[in-house]
Amino acid sequence: MRSVWALAAVAALSVLTTSTTTLAAGPKQGGILRMYHRDSPANASIHEGATYSVNIPFMPVFNNLVIFKQDVAQNSMDSIVPELAESWAWVNDNKTLTFKLRQGVKWHDGKPFTSADVKCTFDMLMGKAQQKFRQNPRKAWYNEVNDITTNGDFEVSFNLKRPQPSLLALLASGYTPVYPCHVSPAEMRTHPIGTGPFKFVEFKANESIKLTRNPDYWREGRPYLDGIEFTIIPNRSTAILAFVAGKFDMTFPTEVTIPLVKDVKSQAPNAICEIAPTNVSTNIIVNSTAAPFDNADIRRAMALALDRKAFISILFEGQGDIGGTMLPPPNGLWGMPKEMLETIPGYGPDVKANRDEARKLMQKAGYGPDKHLAVKVSTRNIPVYRDPAVILIDQLKSIYIDGELDVVETANWFPKIARKDYMIGLNLTGNAVDDPDQSFYENYSCGSERNYTNYCNKEIEKLFDVQSQETNIDKRKKLVWEIDKKLQEDVARPIIFHSRMGTCWQPYVKGVTIMTNSSYNGYRYEDLWLDK
Repeated sequence: MRSVWALAAVAALSVLTTSTTTLAAGPKQGGILRMYHRDSPANASIHEGATYSVNIPFMPVFNNLVIFKQDVAQNSMDSIVPELAESWAWVNDNKTLTFKLRQGVKWHDGKPFTSADVKCTFDMLMGKAQQKFRQNPRKAWYNEVNDITTNGDFEVSFNLKRPQPSLLALLASGYTPVYPCHVSPAEMRTHPIGTGPFKFVEFKANESIKLTRNPDYWREGRPYLDGIEFTIIPNRSTAILAFVAGKFDMTFPTEVTIPLVKDVKSQAPNAICEIAPTNVSTNIIVNSTAAPFDNADIRRAMALALDRKAFISILFEGQGDIGGTMLPPPNGLWGMPKEMLETIPGYGPDVKANRDEARKLMQKAGYGPDKHLAVKVSTRNIPVYRDPAVILIDQLKSIYIDGELDVVETANWFPKIARKDYMIGLNLTGNAVDDPDQSFYENYSCGSERNYTNYCNKEIEKLFDVQSQETNIDKRKKLVWEIDKKLQEDVARPIIFHSRMGTCWQPYVKGVTIMTNSSYNGYRYEDLWLDK
């Protein structure tokens, strides 16, 4: 972990050196990057969003204090570099994280960026400000932050209740931009103001999102592009055909299925396509507070009924990963070893034996061949949700559960499941940072807005805190594996698979890096350029 000003300054110098080298290689200024978007985001506010449908178009509007280096595929503590912060240091027995801030940075409306903006942003995220976010899905990230203090206009400190080394990684996520103090949360939903490489122009719901180059960007010479335009096309086949026809420079990132990548390469052989893990798990969420799913036997039966390899074979031609909450190795830094995973009920290779056990549990709960359980299986109305939901419904038939598909538009999906207005859901959970603190506290801690199943185990939550404070990586990994194993045994949120998806771009698009352990963090676009 970096703990001195000097190390962070070296990282900053590294970024500048890399930039100068790239410039010498001949990136061209100008051009509009044309992309399609898979759906219409509920609004433009990243802090109120729970999907990377918001990150991808709006991350270029903002900056963080720190960020994962945009040209390094695997995010780690070693790839964190300064952004609005110039340097950082851990002090006070690692209970205070202090940032020295970049001077001369302006918001897109011309007002100066200062430490007050950092304090405002994180006070709102912690629920301590007068102004409130309408939704605050990552509030749990900051449970261990006591308060934020400033020292003049260009120094800010996060004062912690106890050491939390991974706070720096949370601050580097694409979900952690700094917002301006002088712009209300309501305005940020409709007309976001940032300090980033691109300025917001317009968002026409169900039509398009447009950004333009920020001529006053603090990073000299960036961005190369004059702007970015997203055309909203929910139909995946229509979008891919438009890309193949040359109407778009790049697909929506990590949204092209493996069969569709083959189609793209056959129809547009010059296109560049890369398949990578997304750190997005497809999982079952169950409203465990409402009958009949308050019965643990029924929840366990559903987990035992899963044929995970069948999902991966049908959807990814075998190119997916089976794991627990954390992304499986080698791309994931914290996933359980295969031999440990297979000791968990339902993860073993004998699907028939698992389903026999599941049927016994269903019969114990009062269901059987002559009495099926009818349920609605809710899911978001985009292909990456709908397609596995159809397979889930088919598999649940094997244990006397008759599912009916209930599709929900993106703008309504996250509010619906956050208020527990569903029976069973087929959900995708993206880990914005490949770190246990992000996943455990956000998705499994008691009372978190993103804990959609109401799972609450205070003993496990104590272990969250133990692993969070552990500075020895090997010791922390073993703690994380035990916690992850227990979460799966508790059927907290049964993980079906971790996806691998493709991104394609035209050969004249340069400077693209696809993140391999988080699909949420690589969309600043300031280093992309068009060679045409």
